[in-house]
Amino acid sequence: MSDAVQANLEPAKKLGFKEDDLVQELGYDDDVDFDLRDSIEDLIGSELLTEEDHDVVDSVIFWWRDGDGDLVDALVDSLSCLEEGGVVWLLTPKQGRDGHVSPALIQQEAPTAGLHVTTSEGVSADWSAMRLMPRRKN
Repeated sequence: MSDAVQANLEPAKKLGFKEDDLVQELGYDDDVDFDLRDSIEDLIGSELLTEEDHDVVDSVIFWWRDGDGDLVDALVDSLSCLEEGGVVWLLTPKQGRDGHVSPALIQQEAPTAGLHVTTSEGVSADWSAMRLMPRRKN
């Protein structure tokens, strides 16, 4: 694999995606980071599943902006196709960008949806990602 191809895959690898993962994309709009999307699709070897797909998925990437609605409801909806042990990556515009969402708000709202924040990553010039995991069932 060439160095250019390897470099293109780095953003997806940084988020923990791997070949043959099933990844559902929610909140798609014309402002998403297309390079990040391409990186994920190239690494997993398939297109991202859409909101209309109902397959059980390994991960969800969720593009979320201030003004998109109720975050708790959206996060609960993101769990509908997620397999046990799966991850939700909540992608929000970075501070200073239109649609920025405070990390404190995400930290506050995630537990109500049954999720907790484990890590955050800067994934592009315009977007940050927070890794959310469902609470373990006893």
